[in-house]
Amino acid sequence: MLKILVVSDTHRKDENFYRVLDIEKNLSLVIHCGDTEGSDIQMQQLCPAPMRIVRGNNDFFCNLPDEQEFEVWPYRFFVTHGHRYLVNMGSSEVRREAVARRCDVVIYGHTHKPVAAEIDGVYVFNPGSLSYPRQEGRKPSYLILTIADDGELSYELKYLEQF
Repeated sequence: MLKILVVSDTHRKDENFYRVLDIEKNLSLVIHCGDTEGSDIQMQQLCPAPMRIVRGNNDFFCNLPDEQEFEVWPYRFFVTHGHRYLVNMGSSEVRREAVARRCDVVIYGHTHKPVAAEIDGVYVFNPGSLSYPRQEGRKPSYLILTIADDGELSYELKYLEQF
């Protein structure tokens, strides 16, 4: 079984990211959808699992890629911050891009609002924001993806309680 943590939009306010790492054990991979604002190197050094990080619209002067495509058996992932795909208007453009790239899973950030859905055979995820949530209730959020040994993907949006 593989356990994948997905986060986004931490905006250099990283306390909740490290709280999540204390909560979620046995991670196989951590995906960050951008807007670390310079925390990416420290995050990678302190993370107990390999990390995939993309550049967000607030990530200046960094060497992060704008997008990443990779495989986690048996799925092909497309990860982007999302701002170039009009995600503030919905996920249809970023989903269409994932289909064009033959990806089964698209993960994006930018909106600070969580999304977890399967739409016509494509998984569409946004973990929301750990630092500046914008959804109703405004709880910091993240996503856990689990890929079972038989290849079945399951997902759970999780929320941090404020102290």
